[in-house]
Amino acid sequence: MGKRLIVQRRGTGSPVFKALGFKKKSGSIKYRKISNEEFDSSFNAVVLDLFHEPGRGAPLAKVKFYDGYQTVVLPAEGVAVGDSISYGATSEIREGNVLPLEFIPVRTPIFNIELRKGDGGKLVRTGGGSALIDSISGKWVIIKLPSGKLKKIPKECRATVGVVAGGGRTKKPFLKAGNMWYKKHAKGQKYPRVRGVAQGAYQHPHGGGHHQSPHNPTTVSRNAPPGRKVGLIAARRTGYKRGRQARDQSKDQI
Repeated sequence: MGKRLIVQRRGTGSPVFKALGFKKKSGSIKYRKISNEEFDSSFNAVVLDLFHEPGRGAPLAKVKFYDGYQTVVLPAEGVAVGDSISYGATSEIREGNVLPLEFIPVRTPIFNIELRKGDGGKLVRTGGGSALIDSISGKWVIIKLPSGKLKKIPKECRATVGVVAGGGRTKKPFLKAGNMWYKKHAKGQKYPRVRGVAQGAYQHPHGGGHHQSPHNPTTVSRNAPPGRKVGLIAARRTGYKRGRQARDQSKDQI
């Protein structure tokens, strides 16, 4: 009788794979929904407090808007308690301010980027992370993500100027596996994870044999059964892209 894979057990919802809710008390961190009049102008918020949550890598900032509304946002590096953060199209290009992409100059570092206008921010939210505005073309803005990939986003989507606070956090060594376990446990991630090629044939499709090798192609179909769905799932291509040809291909995909 074989053993269920980690990808199978994760879907059952056992406590091992559940994130602890009380370690993310602030809930979802999103931009405030604003009207079209506020979108075209600018309004300010004051930073009341900076704090940390165990389930997150980046710190958080509690802000109060001009109308008394308070919420929690993702702060930029350099923002301090008492600073003013501006929202809207006419805001100054300064760390922590939130503007539509079309009003941010090219080569400016940004984070917490919306994919659609009003979704609150989806991309580049980890501590120390930032993307760059590569170019502006018509109704689209080309963003260079931290991975190097270029992505096309509507110009009315919002982003925060600067770099996410909390950078350099992962450069400190964990020293022992116990510290890594607590880090993963706070986010509902399984640790330690044994490689498939290091397991037996009855435990994993990549296991077994006299040496550690998958012994068969690791690309699997999107319609593969759960017991076989590991490796490169529905991969369009494998390997690294190199040289000018790779850059040309990435631009053609935009």
